[in-house]
Amino acid sequence: MWLFFLFVAVPIIEIGLFIQVGGFLGLWPTLAIVVLTAFVGTALMRAQGVAALQKLQKNIESGGNPTDPIANGAFILVAGLLLLTPGFFTDAIGFSLLIPPVRQALIRAVAARLKSRVETYATGYQSQTKYASETVLEGDFEVVEDNVNGKPGNSGWTRPDA
Repeated sequence: MWLFFLFVAVPIIEIGLFIQVGGFLGLWPTLAIVVLTAFVGTALMRAQGVAALQKLQKNIESGGNPTDPIANGAFILVAGLLLLTPGFFTDAIGFSLLIPPVRQALIRAVAARLKSRVETYATGYQSQTKYASETVLEGDFEVVEDNVNGKPGNSGWTRPDA
């Protein structure tokens, strides 16, 4: 539902901003700003994307955790897509995603949201996942061999050999 709201609200906001800015500045300055922000945003995205890729390579080579550079790279990619989309609202969001403290705050918020939804505990060779919103049922199991003589059993799911 929120995705539908997003696809309806963003174009309405963009149209309203185009009308306001176009009415204040005129057609050609408004279009020049849109094209200029696309070029500047692309250059900034390229520079920050290369830096994020270098940080990722350094973390992988040193055996470090690659999640932070990957998350930063993902937000830089989203920022680039928003900056290439014509509009003032998407440009504002795109430029804000190119600011490292904003990205770090968003990464922390997304990580906290994911952590609150799923907690994983690993013990020995077994791992157990607990979902915060669901009941966990515990139980034992036993492996039963159905195929004893190399022939399928009569479970109702297989045809008996004729």
